[in-house]
Amino acid sequence: MEVRACTASDISAVQAIYAHHVRTGLGTFEEEPPTVAEMRGRFDAIVARSFPFLVAEIEKRVAGYAYAGAFRPRAAYRHTCESSVYVAADMQRRGVGHALMLRLIAICQKLGQRQMLAVIGDSANLGSIGLHAALGFESVGVFKSVGFKFGRWVDVVLMQRAL
Repeated sequence: MEVRACTASDISAVQAIYAHHVRTGLGTFEEEPPTVAEMRGRFDAIVARSFPFLVAEIEKRVAGYAYAGAFRPRAAYRHTCESSVYVAADMQRRGVGHALMLRLIAICQKLGQRQMLAVIGDSANLGSIGLHAALGFESVGVFKSVGFKFGRWVDVVLMQRAL
């Protein structure tokens, strides 16, 4: 597995991974998958702010991606970032998310970030919660029933890691 910076040529694969999660899971509260063009805009916005956007490749195929961005736009939050990580459905449980997050954490530390937050859709999302806990994130709260997707109310789990 190779973890590297995402490039514009990876965006179609990134969009396909995310679209699957939008259509089938509660890790994101989007209900309609964004287009490749929309994902390209999101990618451009993240890298324009000098935040990392990474992909993991296995056998020359994008197996997952992760990025960090500003937690909130106000200046006082400038040393706190929020992470996101998604793994292709057929590549889960192979260490892809762990490898991506390790690199993301290291880069954000070098950027001078002090805190990394994870905002995890669904309190039953044990894979994501477990991944973050294994990487030193602590649960700091749950927003109860704040999302409505697939006909049911869904929690958001908040986790935090000092950098």
